[in-house]
Amino acid sequence: MLRGLGVSMALPWLESMRASESEKAPVRFGVLFSGNGFHSKEWWAKGEGKRMELGQVLAPLKGLEEKMLFVRGLFNAEALKGNIHSSQTGNLLSGAPLASGGEIRSGTSIDQLLAQRYGASTKVPSLVLGCEKSNPSVHKNYSMLYSSHISWSSPTTPTPLELYPALAFDRLFKDEASKADQSVLDAVLTDAGRLRRDISTGDQRKLDEYLDSVRDVEQRIANAGKRGQLQGWRPTLDKPNMARPADGIPQDIAEHMRLMSDIVVLGFQTDTTRISTLKLNNDHSSLRFPNLGVDYMIHHLLSHSDTADWLKVNQFFLEQLAYLAKKLDSIQEGPRTLLDNTMLLYCSSMLTGNHEARQLPVIVLGGGGGRIRGGRVLDYREKPDRQMCRLYLSLMDKMDVRLKQFGDATQPLDEV
Repeated sequence: MLRGLGVSMALPWLESMRASESEKAPVRFGVLFSGNGFHSKEWWAKGEGKRMELGQVLAPLKGLEEKMLFVRGLFNAEALKGNIHSSQTGNLLSGAPLASGGEIRSGTSIDQLLAQRYGASTKVPSLVLGCEKSNPSVHKNYSMLYSSHISWSSPTTPTPLELYPALAFDRLFKDEASKADQSVLDAVLTDAGRLRRDISTGDQRKLDEYLDSVRDVEQRIANAGKRGQLQGWRPTLDKPNMARPADGIPQDIAEHMRLMSDIVVLGFQTDTTRISTLKLNNDHSSLRFPNLGVDYMIHHLLSHSDTADWLKVNQFFLEQLAYLAKKLDSIQEGPRTLLDNTMLLYCSSMLTGNHEARQLPVIVLGGGGGRIRGGRVLDYREKPDRQMCRLYLSLMDKMDVRLKQFGDATQPLDEV
């Protein structure tokens, strides 16, 4: 840990700091979610390893096939009861029954169960991020908070989403999330200088690369404010220099998502947190995509037809997953990469925009610390006991959290 005035920063993996040769990097768990499902004809994968073929939606994942599980056929039985967006999303990570009538009751989600186990080992028990504001309304007898939250700290408490990149960054590296005259990096440079004297030349290079990446994120947050893109970082303008968009729509969604992805990487890289959930948008989302030339219809309405623009938007979301995965894979931790030591779950609460939830879209990227073999397609469509919560039992098992039951499942998926 590097320390400065009002600042503490966990270190990345350094060979010189290992207690023994048998010590391993921790396994991290991350979830990425995008709402409203995908193009009905282009969400598919077949084959194995490098020869795996990908549908057009998954095209951005080219090059990651050997570190990917493509999972078909899993579903949440409880999510089928309401058959609307909110009733299919609020229990996505728990499989719990949802209260209707505007009441709020779901179940503790997998990420928060893992945070309860590992939270005491890290500065931030879990990092829960979002790129679209919560919707507090009620739709067809179900609270829209279910559409806005997949992480639940308890059955009655959705985990608050941090929408602001600057505050998410502060939470990782500052003792209090408040403005400071001094950057995080400047505050710990003296301590970092002392550390350099006690580590190998190779680790000195790693430390320098890591500190450069911290500085890069800080500068991007500051520069975004200077450009007038007021979507959560520290603004430097008295008022926006562009027309106010519709509520809930960031002014630069692409940069917003990339910043959040970078912060997840830093959190994992430094072991400041081992658990993170990034909700790229809500189910029943109101996002528009002027960056893609798709600004004539909100995401939710666009999802109800398999158009070329819908495919373009789908690929944009998969680009965020690819960006995060490849960045994790570029960071070496002993004999493995950070992606090899991570389980990165990508999911939506429906397969297509027509509320098809009898099978859910699921991708797992990463090796789970050497416990997951990628390059495979797992198809459960014709098999019994295809509960999504069986996958969660399997993933928790990779982090040595073993439960007799989670949601509606009592057995993990042997193939995972």
